[in-house]
Amino acid sequence: MRNNDQEYHDLRIATPIGFEEVVTHFYYAANKSGQHQTKTLLPSFQTILIFNCGPGALLRSKQNTEIKVNQCMILGPIKNAFDYTLPAGTEILVANFKGDAFYRFFGNAVLAEQVPVNPDELIKEHCFADLWHELKKMNSQQEKVNYILDFCKPYLKNRSATSELLTTFDDTVLDPVKTIARKMNQSERNIQLRHKQYLGYSAKEINRYYRFLKAVELIRDFAIKQVKPDWFEVIDQCGYYDQSQLIHDFKFFLNLSPARFMKFQQDICCPREL
Repeated sequence: MRNNDQEYHDLRIATPIGFEEVVTHFYYAANKSGQHQTKTLLPSFQTILIFNCGPGALLRSKQNTEIKVNQCMILGPIKNAFDYTLPAGTEILVANFKGDAFYRFFGNAVLAEQVPVNPDELIKEHCFADLWHELKKMNSQQEKVNYILDFCKPYLKNRSATSELLTTFDDTVLDPVKTIARKMNQSERNIQLRHKQYLGYSAKEINRYYRFLKAVELIRDFAIKQVKPDWFEVIDQCGYYDQSQLIHDFKFFLNLSPARFMKFQQDICCPREL
């Protein structure tokens, strides 16, 4: 994502020390122009918490279903790209939950995919509405981030032993489900169910996503260097069988072919570090 003559501002805010296993980062965007701004959010397999200020932000699915986000909304895990529109004068601040953090807050990581949910409906209270009103009084985005994390701290539950193993597993060779099943002396089916329960997606789904994400990074490297992509290099380095499988994944996650992604990648959300 790029700024438009200082009228559209976006940035990625690092998570404060002590909360690294809860939130990967915060994302801030403000539309100071006089026109609607529409961008595409790349799938992240994360669940996000959106705080909206100003006219309601609009989310649009692949099926062209449009949903308005007013104050505060939860969405995810985000497995497919979708368009979002910020009307003039709108600002959003987005918390990106890491690993099992959403489950630890709300007790269930599996939501209706791509269907926003009011967080107060999940906890049967009105505390997020109160939080939104407090954030409205603040001007500094870092102050808002710190306030959100302090607010959420009492709700964060401890990890289970299985959840700890699933979220910290980093071996790229071994199968996480089989390895953890043996370690915990449980069936693979049970670990598969726990994977979905704690993280919101299966091990098979996330492995496919990582392969796609590696392809995205390679294509962006070609774009930065302003050279024509070597599609056979992308296929080989990312472990695709052939070009049709590469295209299939891009259509699945982004609803774009790799070539069209190369052409329009500047409109895909990729905010800068703060």
